[in-house]
Amino acid sequence: MTAIERNPGIPLDMGWVESTRINLPAVQRRAATHKTRRSIKKEWQAAWLLRATSCIDLTTLDGDDTPGNVTRLCHKAKTPIRQDLVKALGVEGNNITVGAVCVYPARVPDAVRALRELKCTLPVASVAAGFPAGQISLEQRVTQVRDAVSAGATEIDIVITRTYVLQGDWQALYDEVRACREACGDAHLKTILATGHLGTLTNVYKASLVAMMAGSDFIKTSTGKEAVNATFPVAFVMVRAIRDYYQRTGYKIGFKPAGGIRSAKDSLSWLALMKEELGDEWTKPNLFRIGASSLLGDIERQLYHHVTGRYAAKHQMPMT
Repeated sequence: MTAIERNPGIPLDMGWVESTRINLPAVQRRAATHKTRRSIKKEWQAAWLLRATSCIDLTTLDGDDTPGNVTRLCHKAKTPIRQDLVKALGVEGNNITVGAVCVYPARVPDAVRALRELKCTLPVASVAAGFPAGQISLEQRVTQVRDAVSAGATEIDIVITRTYVLQGDWQALYDEVRACREACGDAHLKTILATGHLGTLTNVYKASLVAMMAGSDFIKTSTGKEAVNATFPVAFVMVRAIRDYYQRTGYKIGFKPAGGIRSAKDSLSWLALMKEELGDEWTKPNLFRIGASSLLGDIERQLYHHVTGRYAAKHQMPMT
């Protein structure tokens, strides 16, 4: 991946934050028409599905996670598409992998060990900071981040304290994200806004700005555990915030939708959104990730159909 100059953050600019205005009907209209604006077929669809594969944070965040299923996840992350399909598509030399493996902090050593044994340099991402509810102290948040980094995580997905957003305490939110960014060291910070809990799109935009000002490398829609996760109205607001921040500061911030993205068709819509709103650079894994656990299986089935002309039975696809 091409190296991106890391966002160092800027001082909290309350004038910018408080000047936020969201045109709700325009956002809703843009989101409603997005899926109808672009149709990708045949070999172009296959190419976009391979790109989507490379942007997946292949995730397992369950209470029954074990070293065994984390190891299986890492094998799938290294070889996400059946090799006969890769050969038929003519992309053997492209080293198709997912973007990262994402696990709970306790499973980070398992993922690091499995990828090392596979001689694979994929990033290991860990959730932290009281994921998913975030109802812990700042001291505990920072400790979780440091522990995950010490265990070998190179990307950290933190969740914010939603109370700060709902009460308009932007300084507290800035300080919280800033402390986690400092605890990350060289590990990249993805800040989960849990947008389904933030109440309004204005709050989503303001929280996006504050997270970026505090030094986030990515902003992420959801934990995947909320009732409402990644939606297009929220996404348009967040990517416009990313664009505004880039235009003002020159720093490129990544975007990660997560939760409820299960179909190959959905992944194409998300890639199209990034291309239209931010450009080609934001369709690559250093600036775009999709948090998903079951999406990869449907992408692989669609690629199987492209190659063979028929859909695979479930037992014909390796475990995702």
